[in-house]
Amino acid sequence: MAISVDTVYKTVLLILNKEQRGYMTPDEFNKIGTQVQRELFEKCFEDLNQQVRTPQTDMDYADRVALTDEKIAEFKTENDQTVAEKAIGVTNPTSNIFTVPSELYKLGSITYEPSSNTYPEMQRLGRSEFYNIRKSPLTTPTKNFPVYLYEDNKCIVYPTDIVNVDHIKMQYVKKPTDIRWGYNIGSLGQYVFTNYPYVATAINIGDITGSITQNPTGFTSTSYTGLTTTVSPTGGSGAILSIAATATGVSSATITTQGSGYSVNDVLTVPQAQMAGASGDLQITLTAANLFSGSQQGYIDFGLQTSEQTELILNILLYAGIVIRDPQIIQVAQSELQQDKINEKS
Repeated sequence: MAISVDTVYKTVLLILNKEQRGYMTPDEFNKIGTQVQRELFEKCFEDLNQQVRTPQTDMDYADRVALTDEKIAEFKTENDQTVAEKAIGVTNPTSNIFTVPSELYKLGSITYEPSSNTYPEMQRLGRSEFYNIRKSPLTTPTKNFPVYLYEDNKCIVYPTDIVNVDHIKMQYVKKPTDIRWGYNIGSLGQYVFTNYPYVATAINIGDITGSITQNPTGFTSTSYTGLTTTVSPTGGSGAILSIAATATGVSSATITTQGSGYSVNDVLTVPQAQMAGASGDLQITLTAANLFSGSQQGYIDFGLQTSEQTELILNILLYAGIVIRDPQIIQVAQSELQQDKINEKS
């Protein structure tokens, strides 16, 4: 289960502001939070390596190897060809060279799955091993006993007639996603948390009047809500908006539901039939600033296990002390972190 980015940010601000020691902006927090998450994530592998070399108890919730592996398990996954960042690519339609998913951090295993009941795991080889096994007919790779080389973010699979990406499954640990405390600017200039998940292809919640490119006239009502749209050319969906209008046209348009799948230059069309008295369709052409990817809206939680929340906050405070140049914050955070490490290693 993820750690709430909003909870962590508010906790950090509470501690920093308790004695008026300074302030951390959302942009600073997002960058520092992403860095700390990556440090804690990478630390799990070193901790696991250390724990497997020491005697362990078999009592529930006290096996440190299992507990550390659970932290890594939050990032364990398998590729899925229907998801862009998980999809495997090939150099050409007949190639046995497969590009690994873009989100991959550490490769675990690869299986060859040409049918629903065949799952041979491929053996990973180095170059010298590979050259040696190819010399003998008894050890040369076959579809029942396939092998692969992992070089330059590519897996070279043997035998060479394994070329279908749908037959290759990679099990791996994925990279943590950069965190995001999304916000809008409030009426007093304050940062207001946007309590909806970040989707890069979603449309920003709020005013979109400036992107109207076809504004009909003749409206017989001053407001219209729950307006659905069609889109071209990419086929995004789900956006809903409301408008304020006069007889001379739309005076304001507001996105109330962001939808997803939109791109720059997409044209949203509100059909004339939804707007009583309108002389034609309302059209809005999206710009980069209209999408989540071009704004600060939407949140992305920390992907770490919830047990990491205390250490996460302390590490962010440590960086915060550096940013606002307060040695006392640094000393307190370092002391708490050192005590945690002693407890974990002893």
